[in-house]
Amino acid sequence: MDVDAQRERDAAELGRLGYAQQLLRDMGGFGSFALSFSIISVLTGAVTLYGHGLRFGGPLVMTLGWPLVTVLTLAVAASLAQLASAYPTAGALYHWSAILGGRGAGFFTAWLNTIGQFAITAGIDYGLAEFIAALVGWGESRPRVLGIYAALLLSHGAMNHVGVRVVAALNHFSAWYHVAVGGVLVAALLALAPKQEPSFLLRAFTSEAPKVLEGHPWLLSIGPLTYGFLVGLLQAGWTFTGYDASAHVTEETVDPRRNAPWGIFLSVAVSGIFGYALLLAVTVAIRDLPAAAAAPNPFIHVVTTALGPRLGSALVWLVLGAMWFCGLASVTSNSRMLFAFARDGGLPASHLVARVSPRWRTPHVAVWISVAAALLVALWADAYSAMVALSTIALYASYGVPIAVGLRARATGRWVQRGPWDLGRMSPWVNLIALAWIAVLTVLFVLPPNALAGRTFAGLVFALGIYWTVWMRARFRGPALGMAA
Repeated sequence: MDVDAQRERDAAELGRLGYAQQLLRDMGGFGSFALSFSIISVLTGAVTLYGHGLRFGGPLVMTLGWPLVTVLTLAVAASLAQLASAYPTAGALYHWSAILGGRGAGFFTAWLNTIGQFAITAGIDYGLAEFIAALVGWGESRPRVLGIYAALLLSHGAMNHVGVRVVAALNHFSAWYHVAVGGVLVAALLALAPKQEPSFLLRAFTSEAPKVLEGHPWLLSIGPLTYGFLVGLLQAGWTFTGYDASAHVTEETVDPRRNAPWGIFLSVAVSGIFGYALLLAVTVAIRDLPAAAAAPNPFIHVVTTALGPRLGSALVWLVLGAMWFCGLASVTSNSRMLFAFARDGGLPASHLVARVSPRWRTPHVAVWISVAAALLVALWADAYSAMVALSTIALYASYGVPIAVGLRARATGRWVQRGPWDLGRMSPWVNLIALAWIAVLTVLFVLPPNALAGRTFAGLVFALGIYWTVWMRARFRGPALGMAA
């Protein structure tokens, strides 16, 4: 079947799900993968939070924490992939929850995913702004960091406004850029930098956990090294977010029943392998562990100390390019979630948010709302870890709801429409592992020093509960397909 015929078939399938083809369907399988791969971006999450992992868990959190989180995240990705194969709409997680669990489940999934995506965009671009400020010698000046941050958001909004073809082309380039820059960085460190003994990679170290535990005596029984390792998992946990992007752009993807689920699953698998090689290469190049942990930016310190200020700084600048691509992809995913939710009347002023640019065929209003909301998140908290913790728990909560209702619907026979990408008999076990991991993540990432994220998340869920009960329960119609599986 040629591409035009496949597009017609995809549009017809979308029509059976209750929606007309409004967005430009021009993204292939690699583009779907590249979008999620770019949002995961090990050159963003693993790098901007390298200092967090090093200060809390030391080399051990890189060597054991990263592969542990990778394997458990694959269970979540596989669970989402089979849902994406069954229901390929731009609403993605929100639609799956509503179709299989009811309007209320869909409503909360949509809002949790939206909040998480606002925060993840903030975390990506604010982390990039901090790196730029450090490299140009501006230190930790918040006004200057915020100025850089606003400029980055503006660039991502403009690129997303002008069309999926531009974004898809940039994401294609981004995927190869990530591989090339990461490969060069790993090769340079292994070939040129002095290296520690392999046993160094299993060293438990923490400089931050004792400070946190001192103010929270109820946690002292855990022990600083164990507590540091657990909180240090935020580095990997936040990195492995946003891979639902392949599902959000299914209405812009050719043959989405196959391409979207593989984009979700492979983006996690490839990022896990690629990121592990990067982390080990950087960590084994640490000369002085306490000095690296005490540095304002431990990643920059390690690379420039190991390779020299000139080569090290040049490679760090290349890494910043990958972070920019990551932020671009994040706005793409976020705006599609907003568009789909507004299309079904789930947001205030939904008729405005759901508008599609007649020239570019993009949800341009949703794009700029995504940008503005990310700016507000950065103004809410100047603690970078609070931003990324909020995004992690909100996004994973939005992943957990459709997985849970899908598990129940499958057991009761309500879920009968399966796609070509399906887990078969392994589905219940994979789903249960995914839900258990989501529960663990939620607990870990609301513990100190991320209590602000926990309180904010609890407050938002409480407010959403009131909003649903008092106003939206009687007004929100849910997705066009209705509540039948």
